[in-house]
Amino acid sequence: MSFSFFYREGRLKIGGIFLPKAIFIDRDGTIGGSEHVIYPGEFELYPNVETSIVDLKELDFLIISFTNQPGISRGEAKREDYEKELKGFGFDKVFICPHQHMEGCSCRKPSIGMLLQAAKENNLELEECIVIGDRWTDLIAANEVKCLKILVKTGAGKEAYHKYKNQEYFGSWADVEPDFIAENFQEAVCWIKNRESRFK
Repeated sequence: MSFSFFYREGRLKIGGIFLPKAIFIDRDGTIGGSEHVIYPGEFELYPNVETSIVDLKELDFLIISFTNQPGISRGEAKREDYEKELKGFGFDKVFICPHQHMEGCSCRKPSIGMLLQAAKENNLELEECIVIGDRWTDLIAANEVKCLKILVKTGAGKEAYHKYKNQEYFGSWADVEPDFIAENFQEAVCWIKNRESRFK
């Protein structure tokens, strides 16, 4: 069987079917809260985040949360509370790693397990997807699967940016280059909107 491949409006078409495109978005420090984990019920979004998510949906992106939440495995929070919260913010899908670092799972960022699971469940071509996050671990995961990478300078983002500019990352961490560095989530979305408009 042979397939034809071509692009329209930034989307990959295979065999006459346009694949869905997605944006993977980190939670803590990216869309709200701080660089530290804040559990559902106390978590507050940054200004203009909800309207920015609506803007992305109008571009036909699937909006996906992918977040490390080890408090779940410690019994401090519940997965369903995160899912309810994030879907209330406008996310279409929610992928959560509940494990702690020492558990050695394949889903905790910078591992790519959540990205691969989302791609399988939603028929995504990850090279056509975008990751937005405030930590270098978000970008490392994105880099491994060839997503576009956006670092936001909220949450832990300023520290990550400082380390990047001062060449403080080593090994494979030093090989990562953000495709865009944004002051905040709203600026990241503006960059995506401008990029998408060039395909029309």
